[in-house]
Amino acid sequence: MKQKFDIITSTCVPLPLENVDTDQIIPARFLKATTREEQFFGDNLFRDWRYQADGTPNPDFVLNNPKYSGCILVAGKNFGSGSSREHAAWAIAGYGFRVVISSFFADIHKNNELNNFVLPVQVSEDFLAELFQSIQKNPETQVKVDLPNQTVTNLSTGHSESFEINSYKKHCLINGLDDIDFLVQNQDKTIAWEQQRK
Repeated sequence: MKQKFDIITSTCVPLPLENVDTDQIIPARFLKATTREEQFFGDNLFRDWRYQADGTPNPDFVLNNPKYSGCILVAGKNFGSGSSREHAAWAIAGYGFRVVISSFFADIHKNNELNNFVLPVQVSEDFLAELFQSIQKNPETQVKVDLPNQTVTNLSTGHSESFEINSYKKHCLINGLDDIDFLVQNQDKTIAWEQQRK
């Protein structure tokens, strides 16, 4: 979903597991889907952890715990490893997450998130551990993600860290543009460049 991105303040959903791969985010059987509907993929985010074999919700999985909510997912180190399926980013966006915070992202998955208007925020392992502790202590803990200033703040402690993002992707997120929108917006420049080289 194309949404302009500025500053987001939200409670968080904690997933303190390392090496969460794209098959766990969206199992391979859903890659056969003929739809691109966000709700379909969002409904099947973490499908095999979220639901039991009979299709009933797994009460032990965090997405089924009413204590936790919000549009920020806080995940363990090495999030999004495995295959390069873009469907994993579709599922995260389709569920309603706008930000994923981790101490390390697989490169392809990180770019897939950015292309689907989800902001991957990479923080230090110490900051991530503090976030998990704050959320465990108080599920109402809020985190502020400031894209223009590239900072993330744990509002329960006041601690902040800066994060890196490609300047082009930052521009696209802030303005709600995908790659095609960006090209259309700069069509005059493209035409002028081509005419100079005739």
